[in-house]
Amino acid sequence: MQELPAATVRFVELAADAGLDVRPMVFPDGTKTSADAAEAAGCELSAIAKSIVMMAGDEPVVVMISGDRRVDPSRLAAATGRTPVRRATLDEARTHTGWAAGGTPALGFVNPVEVLADRSLQRHDEVWSAAGTPTTIYPVPLDDLVRVARARWVDVAQEESTT
Repeated sequence: MQELPAATVRFVELAADAGLDVRPMVFPDGTKTSADAAEAAGCELSAIAKSIVMMAGDEPVVVMISGDRRVDPSRLAAATGRTPVRRATLDEARTHTGWAAGGTPALGFVNPVEVLADRSLQRHDEVWSAAGTPTTIYPVPLDDLVRVARARWVDVAQEESTT
């Protein structure tokens, strides 16, 4: 087994503190995109639970959404009650969560961040999620991930799936 990157070790510890036992896998070719992660994991694109850092008004929000979907800004604005809505910059994502974009997990943030789970994820009982770096992912029962992330279920995906 490959040695885990320091950020992934930190994630594993934070997940354990939250009551989640994770076993991340390292993929040196990267899992930065949902397509990369699905290929590495050998799963459907829709089974990737990507964590997208968005800004809703002046507040960050992490949206867990299926790998084959994109966040609809107007739906996210309706779900949060805040505008304008946009994707966080790389610096904003790291500042608010403590994680690099492309490897942002759904928990263990350095600052309090609201987490929303898009219902598109409910197509799978188990999903694959980022483990703190763009090269590490782990399988997790969806219900467990939503519970430890303290996520609220919403419908914020664009109407049509994308690849």
